[in-house]
Formats: sequence, C-alpha cells, structure tokens
Amino acid sequence: MGWNGVQPASEPPLVGRHPEREAIGRLLDTVRDGLGGALVLTGEPGIGKTRLLGYAAARAAELRVVRLTAVEPETGLGFGALYRLLRPFLNRTGRLPGPQRAALEAALGLVSGPSADRCLVGQATLSLLSEAAAEQPLLILLDDAQWLDRESADALAFTARRLHADSLGLIIAVRDGLGDNALFDALSVHTVTGLPEPEAKALLAIGDRRVDPAVADRIVAGAGGNPLALLELAGTLAAEQLSGVAPLPDPLPVGRLLEGHFRRLVRALPPATGDLLLLLAAAPPDDTETVWRAAGRLGLAARAVEPAVAAGILAPDTPSDFRHPLIRSTVYAAAEPGERRRAHAALAAACDPVTDADRRAWHRAEAAEGVADGVADDLEAASERARARGGYSQQALFLSRAADFTGDPDRRAERLLDAAQAHLMSGDAPAAGAALERAGADIRDPVMRTRELRMRATTQMFGLAVADVPAMLMDAVTRLGAQDPRLTSELLREALHAALVAHDAVRGTTPAEVGAAVVAARREPDSAAGGRDLLMEGLARRVAEGYEHGAPVLRAALDGLLGGRGIEGAHSPFAVMLSMACDDLWDVRAGRELAGRLAAADRDAGALYALSITLLVEARYDLLDGRFTAAEARYAESDDIAAVTGFPGGGDINRLHLLALTGREAELRAAVRRTAGMRSTGHGVLQLLAQHALTLFELGRGHYRQALQHASAVFEQDPPACGNLVLPLLVEAGVRTGDRDGVARALRRLEDRAPLAGTPWALGTLALGRALVAQGDDAEKLYQEAVELLGQGPLALERARARLLFGEWLRRRKRRFDARRQLRAAYEGFGAFGAAPYAERARTELLATGETARRRTEETRFDLTPRERQVAAMAAAGLTNGEIATRLFVTPSTVEFHLNKVFRKLGITSRRQIPRRIGEPDPAGGS
Repeated sequence: MGWNGVQPASEPPLVGRHPEREAIGRLLDTVRDGLGGALVLTGEPGIGKTRLLGYAAARAAELRVVRLTAVEPETGLGFGALYRLLRPFLNRTGRLPGPQRAALEAALGLVSGPSADRCLVGQATLSLLSEAAAEQPLLILLDDAQWLDRESADALAFTARRLHADSLGLIIAVRDGLGDNALFDALSVHTVTGLPEPEAKALLAIGDRRVDPAVADRIVAGAGGNPLALLELAGTLAAEQLSGVAPLPDPLPVGRLLEGHFRRLVRALPPATGDLLLLLAAAPPDDTETVWRAAGRLGLAARAVEPAVAAGILAPDTPSDFRHPLIRSTVYAAAEPGERRRAHAALAAACDPVTDADRRAWHRAEAAEGVADGVADDLEAASERARARGGYSQQALFLSRAADFTGDPDRRAERLLDAAQAHLMSGDAPAAGAALERAGADIRDPVMRTRELRMRATTQMFGLAVADVPAMLMDAVTRLGAQDPRLTSELLREALHAALVAHDAVRGTTPAEVGAAVVAARREPDSAAGGRDLLMEGLARRVAEGYEHGAPVLRAALDGLLGGRGIEGAHSPFAVMLSMACDDLWDVRAGRELAGRLAAADRDAGALYALSITLLVEARYDLLDGRFTAAEARYAESDDIAAVTGFPGGGDINRLHLLALTGREAELRAAVRRTAGMRSTGHGVLQLLAQHALTLFELGRGHYRQALQHASAVFEQDPPACGNLVLPLLVEAGVRTGDRDGVARALRRLEDRAPLAGTPWALGTLALGRALVAQGDDAEKLYQEAVELLGQGPLALERARARLLFGEWLRRRKRRFDARRQLRAAYEGFGAFGAAPYAERARTELLATGETARRRTEETRFDLTPRERQVAAMAAAGLTNGEIATRLFVTPSTVEFHLNKVFRKLGITSRRQIPRRIGEPDPAGGS
C-alpha cells in the first residue's frame, strides 16, 4: 500500500485475519488432498478481500494459481470473463464429452453452432478445470465478482457448487451490496469485517511512520477497521498530523469517503494521465492492445502512465493494472458522462469490427446519445450472436440497449419483446416483466399484443402462478382473431396445459371452456407433430365432452406417438400432458416407453427444464413397478436440474407418492401442507395428487375412513391426472367402511371407462374392483383375473396390492393355506420395494393365518447417503461413470469417489453386485 501517494516496493505483511487465514488454509489442504471446494469472501470495499486473495496465492505451494479480476464495463458482455479465465485451458476442450465441448465452444464464440445450454456450459467449465487439475492441483482466485457478466457468473457458480473430488479450489471475492451475488449464497461464505483495534493499530505502525496513540485511536475509529482506509488515510496525512503536532482534518476522509479519496488522487493527476486511466478502467485488464490503440487515437503517449504509478494508482510492475480493484471502479464511476462517452468511442474505434464485433457494439452504445439507429442495429446483431452462444441475459441486455437508441415505436417494442423473451430464457422473470412494461406503451399491432400477453402468461407460469394463465391466453386468442391459425393453436395448447394444472383453482375461465375452444379451433394435425396434436385434442375432449369422447382420441394419439410420430421436438409441458393421457387410459407401457424416449430427446437437446419434468413422469412409472430406489434417483436428478437451472420446483412436493408408499408420514404431511399453500397460485391438480397420495398412505395403514375421505375428494373432481387411478382405492375404502353408495358410483365409473381404455392395467383394475364387491366363486375368479392381468405389465406394485387384497379375502374365508401364498408374495414384494405400510399390513395378515413373519428392518441400502443412493441406482441401471457425471452435473472423479463409498458400505467389490443390494433389477438380465 502507499504512503504519501507513493507505491512501496512490496505490500506490507498481512496483519490479523486469523479466521480468514484458517479458512483459506483448510481449503488449500483440501485441494492438496485431491478434493475440491470453494470459499466466498464478502465485505465492503477496501476491507481486505484482495489482500486475502494474495495471501492465498502466496500459500498455494504446489498448486497452479489462476487469477481473474472482473471489471464493471464488461458486465454486459456475456461469457467474457469466462473466456478470460479459461483461455489457458482451451487446448483441452477436445477431451470434453461432445455435448459439453460443443456448448462451451459455442458459448465462447470459438465455433458457430446452436444455442449453448447454460448448464452444459457450466458442466463443461467444471469438466475442463477438473481435467486440468488432474495434472496439477488448481486454485482459482476471482476478484470483484460483483462485476461478472451473468453467463460467466452462472458457469462459475455452477462449478463452485459441484466441486467434490477434483483437486480444485475456488476463492471468490465479492463486494457487499453490488450485483446479484445470490448465485454464490449456497457456497461457504465468510464475511470479512474491520480489523479489531489492536490489529488495526499494528497495521498503522508498520514502516517508518510515527503515530501518536491518540491520533491512532481517532484514525482506527474513523476507519472502522477498514485496512485500505487506514493505509490510504495514513498516506495522505502529514508527519506532523500523524505525530499529533498538527490537527487532523475533520471529518476524516475515511469510511464512505474512501472512494472520494481516490477521486481526489486521480483528479490531481495530469489530464492525459486521467484520460489514460479512464481507458484502462473501461477495458478488461488483459486487453492492453486495444487500450493502447485507443490511447493513440486520443493522442495519449505511453509516458502518461508514469504519474499514476508514482501516485500509487497503478502497479509499478504491471502499469496497465490498477493497484486495487476499488480504484478501477472509482475511476470509471467518477468520470463525467462526456468523458466516458469519449473513452468508449475511442475504444470502439480501436476494436476490430469482425473479430471483436460485440465489444465494439457495446463501446459504441456507451458512446452514443439519443436516437442512433446504426448503434441499435449493431447491438441487435450482437444480440443474435449472443443468442447463438446461449448468452440469453447478454442477448436481453443488448436488445434493451438497442431499444434505447431506436426511434420507431414498433421496432422499439419488437426489440423489447425479444429482450423479454431472452430474459425468460435466462430464467429472469422479473427482468422479463420489466421489459414487457417498457414495451407496452409502444405496442399497436394485434399480433405483437398477442405475443406480449403470451409472454406475460409465461412469466406467471415461471413463478408457479397458474390460476390466471388460461384466461390470459384465451384473451390473447380473442385479440389475435383469425390472423394466425398456427399461433392460435399454440396459444390454446398452452392454455389447456395451464387449465389442466390449475383444474378447479383456475380463474376467469374453466378447463371445460378451454377444452371446448381447443376442439373448436382444431386443425388437421401437422404430420411432424400429429401425435402431440391428437393428444392435446383428446385431453380437450376429455374435459369438455367427457371420457367417452376423449378416450378414443387419446388412444389414437398414443398409438401414433408409439409409432414414432411427434415425439421429436416435444418438450415441456408435453411430459405433463403425456402422463395425464397415459394414466387416464391406464397405459403404463406407453407411458414408460414414451417418457423414456422423451427423456432421451430432452437430454440430446439440452432441454434441462423439460427433462426435469420428464424425470418426474419416469419416476411415477418406477413407483408403479416397485422400483422405489430408481424413482428416488430420478427425483434427485430432477432436483439437481432445478437447482442448477434456477427454475422453481423440486423438493418433497414431487415425492408425494413415494413418501406415502414408504410410510414417511411426517415428510408426507409437510409436503401436503405445501401443496395446500400452492392452491392460491392455481395448482389445483397438485392438491388432488396430494389427496391421492394420502389415500394410498391411509390404505396401507388400514385407516379406511380417512382413505375414503381423501379418495372421495379426487373422485368428485375427476382430473385426468389421477381421476381414474383413485377408483379402485375408493372401492376398497368404501367396502371396508360400508359406504355402499360410494362403492356403487366408483364401480360404475370404472365399468364405464376401463373397457374403453382396454389395457391390461385397466381391465385388471376393473377385475379387482369387481372382486372387492363380489361373493363366493365369482370373487375368487375376479381376484385371479386381476393378479394375472396386472402381471402383464410393469406394475409390480399394483400386482402386489391385488395379491394383498386377494390374500385378505382368502383368510376371511378360512382358507389359510391359499391365503398364505398370496400374502407371502405381497409381503415379499412390498418389503423389496420399500413400501413399509403395505408390508406391515401384509405381515399382520400373515400372522393371522398362523404363519410366522418377521417385521422387516431397514436394509443396508438405506445406510447410503442420498447422493450415494443416486449414484448406486444409476450404476445399477448400467450407466458409466462419465454418463452418471453428466446426469449429476459433477465430474467422473466425484462419481468414482461416491462409488467407492457405496462399495464399502454395501460390502461389494463389483458394479454388477449393486442391483441386488439396492433392490433393483440387473440391466444385463441377471437376478
């Protein structure tokens, strides 16, 4: 640090900071031990974050250290900081998995290609740095992270959150109160505060200064322990003032006046030096060639840096670097608007219009005033390049700036709508709403107004507020009229999806009205999307005209999709609609196959939000087949995607049926309460799914009256999502409680619908419902029919339930031997699945037949942590370490780390042994 405006030969020793040093030391030891981790240092300007980064670099023996300082003027240039960080490692991109390499190279502008998914860019960043760290442990030091562009911040936060067994450490310094620092909240955050009084005085005493104790007290109190403020203040005071002979200025130029102190230092420099400093502040630290070309255009000589070095503004060893990041930001912020425009104009002129077109466009924008259509056109062109790289927040920023310079109202509105769409793609719904508000006053065209309404509805859906969306989209359809039939069809499909999700909580319309509108607007299905179009029509007819009208169309839709027509390009919300259709037709085979194909398509396209929904659908079919461990792995993967993409969702509300079937009552009831809280935002069908889950839970415990209450609520609403699936549960609960009227109504609906569906699941469910009310030989034949039909599909859970009910019926008729056979099969099945309430119910029935049955205990697989269970389930499914790493957004070394722990805990030595130990089938066909 400097005294009297002069830069010393070296920095003073680090005083105090023992907790911070210990945290840094632990992280460095972790990296040396082959693991990884991240540490965030946050605090006010000048508090010592940069100095601590220097301390970390000095202590990082045997580690490769890479430093990066983000700069304010570059905040709008997407992936700019990431490119500067990764530049030393880009020769390794050929070692990345194909999708990751393509995404990263597209994001950094190294190749042209489709838009880069930001999560794939994050995973590529993690993989690239981890691969480099495998050769030599790596420490990355990131300063002034509040100035990172959004895309770079996303990628680095993603990397920091996923570090585990990677020999890679990341220390991030970020200033309080600036930028969106929430991305780093999930990391280990250490708030750097002012030095305690003894340490602050020790810092003042370093060097040849003689400081009077009373003066030291005043300086320390005024600086609040801020090290930079202490040293800068001591450097500005005369020796007489420090010794107490001359009075101190009042107030002291510290605390909030620290930046003012730097402003005064800069303004005291020659004008040419000030101009050069502004150029340096407006460009990244490693872009000195552009800075010197711009300096030449302004007639600035190289010797203009000398006064800044002498004053301690620039570092003596690297005179293009500011001594402290705060000085850079102060120089830029303190400049007059005209001075900044002049500097940016020079930098724009110095940028290559081909190889550096985006930075040139940005500098031109910063240099312009008023309407400037040429600048706006350049910014729009830059936004297209940003979109192609997957830099959606950068695209939005370029478009918003382009709108600032656009004179034509229609063109301005169009650019703002495009900006809103880009904000939605980046996951920033509030920013999208702000862009829509700006666009609203300029919109006159009906198609453009329709587009605005559609995006407003999308922002509502993004925030999980569904209740008003169908009415908003129906309004958009009305405004559009007959101008664009294809757009009308798309709007109605989106309205139907929202209406089915909202169900009875929808406001301003009803699902039946939306369904009728979809049917009325029916067009000949597009050959490429025929199955999807038919499926939407079938659901529309189901809610508008009744099951008998919807089921045949849904059957044709599923047959078409199974035949290969329409699954390609079908992303969210199609998985939700697919699940509803398959459940409504009791078609588990179509559901499993189509959900699997859709998940593969989502993965190939990098459509992670869509994939997170599809995984929930796949988990549903895993539960039906008794594969609870596989279901939990899919739920966890969906949660991972929600976490890394920033999209809302995830958590226990997605696990309602798993919690019910495994008997985790406290978690189940907490999740049900959360679904009730979401009803006000329009998630009516979620609450009905919760009632269905509670029905399963109470039946497992033999609490039939409670089960009847929950099942009746679903029966009355009759949603496609679970309206049919609840029918056999309602019959069972009604028979056990003597509710003859309820049993008759449920069975009548089951008899009407199951033959229309015609699947083994539907007909087996019908046989089971009839068996529950039949007598004598008829009942036995129906139970046998149900067990046989339900055995024809991947429905191990449903078959076990049928056997339980059959065994209970046999036991009540004193046929103990026959009852034991069915009850034993049910008990073993439920126990293997992990369906604890049903296993206990089957065990109790077995005891009543006179057979001994031990209460099942928790198996070894449940000693695994959630992440270990997830890795084990994926390994059991036959995935390689690389494939598991891609799905979990980690590195193969981290997967290997978890697998080693799985092997130790399960007492196995081979991946082939995992399926049996965790209750999953061997993918190779073994037992």
